[in-house]
Amino acid sequence: MNIPAWPGMMRRQLAARYCDLSVAEFEREIAEARLPMPVKLGKHEHWSKARLDEALDRLTADNGNWFDGSPLYSDAA
Repeated sequence: MNIPAWPGMMRRQLAARYCDLSVAEFEREIAEARLPMPVKLGKHEHWSKARLDEALDRLTADNGNWFDGSPLYSDAA
């Protein structure tokens, strides 16, 4: 897998890819205020890599052990 050097500002499709989401999933996360809104830069909307990183850090810090109680991750499998 060839992972690019991510730019500081990304358009929608690349920002979604950065988050490993489809564009539709990315937009749902924005609508739910879990990911930041874009800023207009030039003629297009862009997302800041730094703001995405902050949002992703918050999500992982707040999530705790989301897999607790999941049969997929239980020791009893």
